[in-house]
Amino acid sequence: MVKQITSWLSVGLISAAALTACDTQTSEQQQASETEEINPRGEILALSCASCHGTDGKSVGIMPGFYGKSASYLKSALMEFKNDERYSTVMGRHAKGYTDEEIELIAEYFGGLSQQNSK
Repeated sequence: MVKQITSWLSVGLISAAALTACDTQTSEQQQASETEEINPRGEILALSCASCHGTDGKSVGIMPGFYGKSASYLKSALMEFKNDERYSTVMGRHAKGYTDEEIELIAEYFGGLSQQNSK
């Protein structure tokens, strides 16, 4: 009887330790992925967009908002403005001021906002 209780206690302790280890690892992975989601440089570059499109891409004026759009869509749109493949009175001039890498960082920042807020 004592052996059986000891066995059950051992199983319980091992299970608890395993669950704790998994929980700790999951928390660390979540923190790492949250940290990776927002690139500080992309966030800083995106500040120039905020006055027209809102800090989170949710425009309150007549400017189009782009909250919820994917990073690939935003990158494509910005590259089209930059290369005069998409008409705009202002955006072409803004986009031409950025390198392709900077456009990618801006697109990743705004594209990641809706995913980050859905967690």
